[in-house]
Amino acid sequence: MELANTEKQLSKELTSFLKDTAAYEHISIPNEIDYSDFLKSKIFLVFAIRSGLPYSIFNLIQRQSPFSLHDWSGFLNISYKSLQRYKAEKTRFKPLYTEKIFGMAEVLDTGVEVFGDLEKLKLWLTTENYSLGSLKPIELLRDSYGKDLVLAELTRIDHGILV
Repeated sequence: MELANTEKQLSKELTSFLKDTAAYEHISIPNEIDYSDFLKSKIFLVFAIRSGLPYSIFNLIQRQSPFSLHDWSGFLNISYKSLQRYKAEKTRFKPLYTEKIFGMAEVLDTGVEVFGDLEKLKLWLTTENYSLGSLKPIELLRDSYGKDLVLAELTRIDHGILV
């Protein structure tokens, strides 16, 4: 139940954030943007990345993930202390970090669609995978090429293509 409420709140905050951002970019934003639809819209992602993500939205993404702030600091390649500073100062993440946050959000969203459950996804992410060079998928999420490999593997699983 809490996950559904978090996703509703996330959709609401993303819609508001994009409406503020879009005013400068001269694009129209629907009255409500579903979180999954947002992650699938490359143009919305581009505008959000350029603007920098507010910590409040990151916090909602982090809360609905199976990962701690320490895990996230590793994915973002940012110190835990710096991550805490973003929270305390209520500043926006730099575009580089925003892009990484959305990359992880995309993996999590796709993974939940494929496995139907956050716990099953976490188990898959933390288990060695022959198709990924016997690495754990979670080990590949620190950079964009690794993230792309993980997303491609999730797509293959979704289509029943097991290598």
